[in-house]
Amino acid sequence: MKNKVSNIWLGTDQLASSADYIKATDSEVGAPAITENLENPRLEASRRDFLKYLGFGITAATIASCDIPVRKAIPYVSKPDTIVPGVATYFASTFVQGGDYVPVLVKTREGRPIKIEGNAMSPITRGGTSARAQASVLGMYDTSRFDGPYRIKEGMAQSARNPADNDGWDVIDAEIKGKMSAGARVRIVSHTIMSPTLLRAVADFKAKYPNTELVQYDPVSAAALLDANAATFGKRAVPSYHFDKAEVIVSFNCDFLGTWISPVQYARQYAAGRKTGNGKMSRHIQIESGMSMTGSNADNRILVKPSQQGQAILALYNAIVGGGASADLDAATTEKINAVAAELKRNRTRGLVVSGTNNLGEQLLVNAINQSIGAYGSTITTDRWSNQRKGSDQAIAKLASELEAGSVDALIVLDGANPAFDNAFATKIAAGIASAKLSISTSGVPNETTMLCQYVAPNHHYLESWGDVEAVEGELSLLQPTITPIFASVGRAGTRQEGESLLVWSDASSYQADADQPYLEYLKAGWEATAFRAQSGFVSFRSFWDASLQAGVVTLGGASSVAAAPVATDSLGVAAAPVAAPGSEAGAFNDAATSGAAGKVSKAGTGMEVNFFETINVGNGVYAGNPWLQEVPDPVTRTVWGNYLTIPVHWEGGNSYTAYEGLNAEEYKGKADMVSLSIGGVAQEITAVRQFGQKPETFSLALGYGRTITGASGRAIGHNIGINVYPWLTTDADGYVQYYASNAEVSGRVAVEDEFACVQYHHTMGLTTKNESGAMAYHDRLSGETVYLDRPLTEEEKDHLEPFNVDEKTVMELGEGMQGGLVNRSIIYQGTLAELGELKEHISEKRAEAKHLNDQTLYPYEEYVEEIYSQGHWWGMHVDLTACIGCAACEVACVAENNVPIVGKYEVWRHHEMKWMRIDRYFYGDVENPRAVYQPMMCQHCDNAPCENVCPVNASQHSDEGLNQMIYNRCIGTRYCANNCPYKVRRFNWLDYTTGDLFSSNEPTVQDEELPFGADNLTRMVLNPDVTVRSRGVIEKCSFCAQRLQAGKLTAKIEKRPLRDSDVRTACQTACPTGAITFGDRNGKNGDLNSKLNNPLNYLVLEEVNTQSSVFYAARVHNPLEELNA
Repeated sequence: MKNKVSNIWLGTDQLASSADYIKATDSEVGAPAITENLENPRLEASRRDFLKYLGFGITAATIASCDIPVRKAIPYVSKPDTIVPGVATYFASTFVQGGDYVPVLVKTREGRPIKIEGNAMSPITRGGTSARAQASVLGMYDTSRFDGPYRIKEGMAQSARNPADNDGWDVIDAEIKGKMSAGARVRIVSHTIMSPTLLRAVADFKAKYPNTELVQYDPVSAAALLDANAATFGKRAVPSYHFDKAEVIVSFNCDFLGTWISPVQYARQYAAGRKTGNGKMSRHIQIESGMSMTGSNADNRILVKPSQQGQAILALYNAIVGGGASADLDAATTEKINAVAAELKRNRTRGLVVSGTNNLGEQLLVNAINQSIGAYGSTITTDRWSNQRKGSDQAIAKLASELEAGSVDALIVLDGANPAFDNAFATKIAAGIASAKLSISTSGVPNETTMLCQYVAPNHHYLESWGDVEAVEGELSLLQPTITPIFASVGRAGTRQEGESLLVWSDASSYQADADQPYLEYLKAGWEATAFRAQSGFVSFRSFWDASLQAGVVTLGGASSVAAAPVATDSLGVAAAPVAAPGSEAGAFNDAATSGAAGKVSKAGTGMEVNFFETINVGNGVYAGNPWLQEVPDPVTRTVWGNYLTIPVHWEGGNSYTAYEGLNAEEYKGKADMVSLSIGGVAQEITAVRQFGQKPETFSLALGYGRTITGASGRAIGHNIGINVYPWLTTDADGYVQYYASNAEVSGRVAVEDEFACVQYHHTMGLTTKNESGAMAYHDRLSGETVYLDRPLTEEEKDHLEPFNVDEKTVMELGEGMQGGLVNRSIIYQGTLAELGELKEHISEKRAEAKHLNDQTLYPYEEYVEEIYSQGHWWGMHVDLTACIGCAACEVACVAENNVPIVGKYEVWRHHEMKWMRIDRYFYGDVENPRAVYQPMMCQHCDNAPCENVCPVNASQHSDEGLNQMIYNRCIGTRYCANNCPYKVRRFNWLDYTTGDLFSSNEPTVQDEELPFGADNLTRMVLNPDVTVRSRGVIEKCSFCAQRLQAGKLTAKIEKRPLRDSDVRTACQTACPTGAITFGDRNGKNGDLNSKLNNPLNYLVLEEVNTQSSVFYAARVHNPLEELNA
């Protein structure tokens, strides 16, 4: 392993100990210099204008101070019987968006859904969630949502409201049915549909209009995987993968922990196989070109160009099965693939190979490899198939051609689908929509496709809907409304479920128009005819329905749904097995299907290549309008509010590195270079970001950005952010969309982005080599002495003077007010499974050293433990760094639970992000192909907290239960506490981000909205009433979800029993899909937390500082294949 270093590091400049970087990060507040502020184009005012505004502002402030705006409070006198003010009600439902699927519990307060929790009764996700599921509640309060049906003319919505009954649906429905004929060629377009009831509604619609075709597509396609399974098993679906049973996982460009198929399910399984308690853990090998979230968690990474993925699969096939054509790989990569093959052969039935490529031949070879090692029946089962991907690339391509030819009479685009944007054929589809005689969108918010249609018939938000999902055969889950549809309850025409719209437009006989909730009756009728008959636990349907609704999930013996007809496979060019009927088991493996598969594998490309990938936040673009997700940093690059071109970094040893074209020399200052990316003659400018683990001559770029319409004008968030990469997507010879491009041209610097929002270097715990006078300390390699300079180095001095990357030894030797750096600080501990004993011993020694130092203090910690903390509750937390995958579900859950404000790209650039919990990403190992470790960092609730001692007004206090508490109305905003916090977890409200202080002049906009985000009454409905909404000028931080602690205590008191750990679960803990976070009472000897505290891998971050933290971390352990480290 060349260029291996013992350090952990955040980025290139921190690893190199760049002098400019050290100076930049020495500042506690990352705001730009005053000169840069004055030059900022945002301040477009002359001196005269400035004085004019200043004078007016002083006058206005004086007048405003006499009277504040009045906000009326309406008494909650008449309330439903099921609602108790101040007490939360939970409803079981399901988050579903295309292929995204999470069974959830929805927390409501006074009839308002405010928080998403995972449903622990689901056998698929087992209570885990994702960042997208956590943020989905905000979508219901989107101010851009359509409040009823509209005609769309010239890209503008015009209401079709009927003045007689104030209901626009009857007018829209009459017009739509008037334009439909029995022989009309209708195309219903959607992402993957997993709802049996919606599919039945489509079938009922087709009964009226027999020339209807359902076109399902996935923006990030798995069509080749589906068709390969259809060829080898006769089932066009995804089998059940069991990552928990695999001891060797080989993944080809497959982000199964982040975005592939069912990441919440796979993450839970993956973490189960990574536990080190019995001295064993699975081994994960990732083959990719750029570092994905899954790749960052791998034990080994083999770097190949995107176009060489197929060749790598072919090489593995040759080494295990044999008989394929020779692979076009260099000797070193071939040797590594052979080592992987040997590892799979050693483990046989305990191996698992997955691929995220969209090439039929490659997927067929992967199936053959899994068949050869005996994975089927062990780590892959075919008794229950997943419905989470159903899309067909050939089907969406055919639709584009039909629209271009004008052969579509009616186009109905279901909610979530955006075919004019989110696929390789979007340009042709957008141009062809106008050719359809009738075009309808059921999207709940404006998007690129909606505004090209003639009508919008908006769908309910899923939290307002009835429905069902069958993500896996025999595993049903329900959707139920958690609130009355918002717009219908305030005198608007309101939204309507898209399935109900299909039934209305087709005059379906099964549709009970006179019922109070027609779609509910339609749903129940379907369940009574299918699911109820497939079970034996209930005698009456009513009892079965009530139990199903309460649990939210139902497990049946087999498939129960009305499934879409399978896609024919006779045109795939392979010998296909007979296609199984929907809901039936697949047949035996068809070996003949893999013959000739090697000839379909992608050929290795030439020149520079770009890999297009899906992010965990905005995904394929459907979540671009959600600011909670826009402000979630990419787990690897740590960038927000946009997509960025990752460029490779070549380390030259010592403190020298070379980035592509020398780009981004001032990345740590919030400045980044822009380059011109040209593919197929189409060029766009994009901001670059340096990235470790990126193969030379390759780049990576996220799709889903570059949206032009994400909501109503003046209110939309997420538009014109980043660039749109879908126009660069192409198809292979078999018509499958390829998510990479060869022969790309990437220029050098063409411009500079001065507001580069990357949080990689924000709030770091790395410290500097600056003495009290402000001079920097350098090590003179010639004389061995320490030299102090308060100026930049000359070119001659750079040859022999190098900055210190300070450790404790340096501190002791210099002794002039120096502070420690990352090298010898107890921030991250990591090691291999083979070195587990040594790692435990090393941690024990380091903790003993820290304890020896801390015992010299005058602080009577042991007395406090004995006299105070041991008497009642003593709250603590445990974080397993091996289980943490960096998915950010906990981060978004904290935002939702604690009313954490969103600040926008500009404020993030200024280091003003407000997240109570951040996920720090560190690299270690080979600097050109490192491993990564993710560390959730929140308030450590120190028992010897440095922040508490410096507050002049005692706003930061310590409770007798070990909580570091904030008194917001006492805080005067000195920020002494933030300055004194070694973990950098306190946040200051520089502006009125949540519009809490009533003065609009303090309110920033996230993306230049007419009304600041959070100021609208609809948006504010998402706020948690149990948590104070903070105003400008106060500090805030993690509270260990104190409101949840209180609720748990009250529950135990009412039930007259002691408080249990299970009664109090923090928001981050409940959201985590891998169970990496455990919270509980340190005094509860039989609790969940105490079972984790005896782990010899445990340590406290910065324990040598003697803060006596309450958050314990378990060291990161990985299990590499040493042959791949050579």
